[in-house]
Amino acid sequence: MSEKKNQAYDPTQQDEVLDDMFEDYFLEYASYVILERAVPASEDGLKPVQRRLMHALKEMDDGRFNKVANVIGATMQYHPHGDASIGDAMVTIGQKELLLDIQGNWGDVRTGDSAAAPRYIEVRLSKFANEVLFNEDTTEWQMSYDGRKREPVTLPSKFPLLLEMGVEGIAVGLSTKMMPHNFIEICEACIKHLKGNRFTLYPDFMTGGIMDVSNYNDGARGGKIKVRAKISEVDKKTLRISEIPYGTTTGGLIDSIIKANDRGKIKIKKVEDNTAKDVEILVHLGTNTSPDITIDALYAFTYCEVSVSPNAVVIRDDKPHFVSVSDILKDSTEQTKHLLKRELEIKKFELMEKLLYSSLEKIFIENRIYRDIEECETFEAVIETIDKGLEPFKKDFYREIGREDILRLTEIRIKRISKYDSFKADELMKKLEENLKEVNHNLENLTDYAIAFFERLKEKYGPGRERKTEILEFEEVSATVVAANNQKLYVDRANGFVGYGIKKDEYIMDCSDIDDIIVFRKDGTYSVSKIQEKNFVGKDILHCSVFRKNDERRIYNVIYLDGKSGKTYAKRFNVTSITRDKEYTVTKGTPKSKLLYFSDNENGEAEIVTISLTAASTAKKKQFDYDFSELLIKGRSAQGNVVTKYPVRKVALKSAGKSTLGGVDIWYTPALGRLNRDEHGDYLGNFEAEDKVLVIYKTGEYELTNFELTNHYEARQVMYITKYEEEGIISAIYYDGDSRIFYVKRFVIETSTMDKRFAFLTDHHRTELLGISYDALPRAELKVKKDRKSAVQKKEFDIAELVGVKGWKALGNKLPFMKVSGVKWLEPGIPETSEDEEADEDIDPNDDDPQNVNEVTDTSEDIVAEDEENESDAETKEEVKSPVQAPPKTEVKKTETEKPKKEDKGSDKSQLGLF
Repeated sequence: MSEKKNQAYDPTQQDEVLDDMFEDYFLEYASYVILERAVPASEDGLKPVQRRLMHALKEMDDGRFNKVANVIGATMQYHPHGDASIGDAMVTIGQKELLLDIQGNWGDVRTGDSAAAPRYIEVRLSKFANEVLFNEDTTEWQMSYDGRKREPVTLPSKFPLLLEMGVEGIAVGLSTKMMPHNFIEICEACIKHLKGNRFTLYPDFMTGGIMDVSNYNDGARGGKIKVRAKISEVDKKTLRISEIPYGTTTGGLIDSIIKANDRGKIKIKKVEDNTAKDVEILVHLGTNTSPDITIDALYAFTYCEVSVSPNAVVIRDDKPHFVSVSDILKDSTEQTKHLLKRELEIKKFELMEKLLYSSLEKIFIENRIYRDIEECETFEAVIETIDKGLEPFKKDFYREIGREDILRLTEIRIKRISKYDSFKADELMKKLEENLKEVNHNLENLTDYAIAFFERLKEKYGPGRERKTEILEFEEVSATVVAANNQKLYVDRANGFVGYGIKKDEYIMDCSDIDDIIVFRKDGTYSVSKIQEKNFVGKDILHCSVFRKNDERRIYNVIYLDGKSGKTYAKRFNVTSITRDKEYTVTKGTPKSKLLYFSDNENGEAEIVTISLTAASTAKKKQFDYDFSELLIKGRSAQGNVVTKYPVRKVALKSAGKSTLGGVDIWYTPALGRLNRDEHGDYLGNFEAEDKVLVIYKTGEYELTNFELTNHYEARQVMYITKYEEEGIISAIYYDGDSRIFYVKRFVIETSTMDKRFAFLTDHHRTELLGISYDALPRAELKVKKDRKSAVQKKEFDIAELVGVKGWKALGNKLPFMKVSGVKWLEPGIPETSEDEEADEDIDPNDDDPQNVNEVTDTSEDIVAEDEENESDAETKEEVKSPVQAPPKTEVKKTETEKPKKEDKGSDKSQLGLF
């Protein structure tokens, strides 16, 4: 004791002890949280608390419902998890209605409503859980925390529960997040794996919605999915949300919409929650608000679109492992196959034992061995006598007959011996042999047996579990494009400030608070910066506006003076993508360079300007016109073409020009119901500014829209979509629900109202549109029945011969058939050419023809050529010639899915129609 008192205190030694304790205790705690709380086991897909409550339910199972409060108490016998954690885990499992049959108010995952108190709600194991999750003989057991009860190490699951239910958990330095998948698709994937075929699994959510799985990465770490609410247009002032994304609730979704409106990202009047049995959230739009743009804005600024990053982590061999969905399914399927094999082997052993005992019993009774033991005086003598009587038959048994087998024979009562029926015994043994034969067959064909097992699960429990979440590929929504204009852009040109807070200065345009602003200054420099309340961008601002990235149709026309050479240049260019807050220059960047003329053209217009030279210049012609349409559009760093070498006094606009970019090629993506310029889907045509899109819906309505890429079309309802032609004739074959007669009609569009549907069929609920064509002379093959007794026939018709062009509200002509079961459009007829029509037109070789495009030269140099005959300029020689920037409208870049543009009305446009 005295030695300890004399020892000096060593702080270094004490710190090392504390470090060791902290390291050990922390590792133990982290391991406990990972293994015993947060991460599921790969064998059954359950966390420990879930496994224990399922085991408690099995122990309590008598076919009747149990109060959840009682189940919580029974679960705590195996581990003191706590009332709340056990109750929450049970509600999470119960809401999926797969493993548990529930009764009472168990809450709603869509609205976020919580379940009633545990004393009010009831639960029991489902038939599915009893079939796939419990087997006393194949379960590995361990003692509970206090040694009073035994509990399963893992439950022998014969189904990938982890994939069907999904799981989330946060441990120490580790988290897991696995999406729920569709029950039917899981069964089908298991069958494909057993057959050696490839499979693909994607999530499926109870809340429905639309999902983009292009970056799912098989559910492994690093993947991502995007989930959207299902939004439809009720009318031009109302949107309906009928399904919500995974992980959100109706209340949270509505709050995010209100916050986006308060921040000015969207413009709405109010939000109405009519959710009851089905989700219904009505969004009432503000005045002059586009429904299509608002839908995109809801996806961009609210919880109508969420991104989810899966991170599949499971416990294997008492260690966490990062896996993929395919790995989980393959392991679970192989485990199911192994468990089925073990069950068959156990059943085989039981059948063989039953057969053995039945044979022993038959021999014992029919050979009257029981009479030989009457004279035995001791029990051992009885055993020996029976064993001696069985000796001749022992060679027929599959194993040796032991003492325990003989003891069972001694327990047969006299009453059973007296009533023994040899025929019934043989029948029983025959049935056991048939069962044994079937078991042996299943063991020999284990894979087929496992396939049949999953097919039975699918057939028995699959109905009602069809996919709820629709799989589509989304287009990325640009927040700057769909953001509502909640600010106004002002500019202080002299002092060099732009922003939405300097309201006393010059108003430029409406904008949003997330826009980028491009600014051009008189010295020829320009830059792009984020909009702010007040931002200094440089003095002498010439032009500023909202900058749209990748906008190739916005063309800047510029005339500038090069400060070094004194020459004046003209150039046309676009700015599609530059570094924010970095300064660029329109000119060559030499000192004293400046802009003499600048114009911003949204659709590539090319104007004509008048250039006036100084009075002191030696040029003979001191004023001339310059046409920007003769300039080629080049990159922003190009120097441009020389206009003149003489000093310029001023440049003035003479006349506005037209676009030199030609029309825009538009495609339609049927799966998304969206237009695009990326050559995806069906080619609709080349669109000029005044052109329209014609949409015909399966409901018997048509609609004219513009070709803005923000347009939304109900993809499932669209039957036909094309470029609208004023003289185009619509041919429709339909069934009229009122008269129950099949009709054919032809009509032209007589309405001019945009973005409004017009019904050209009756509104009876049985009315059905069978086929649509937009050809001038359509031909169709109809599958028809003349009467009930006749067989289905195929007949070809020229539609123009069946009916003439009538009003769009006319019924049309009756078809003389009892039933039309199918419409197939054929190659259309060729219109007759008028004799007075000229075969060919003379082509002007100087016209803007693509074959002569390189022969058109810039004439600006000729204006001053009289005074420059003996001068040579390398830059002028290099850039004086420029092709006309006006590509022919008929040249369309083709892709595999492209529909070539047809100029004549006899073109085959019916290929986009569905029937």
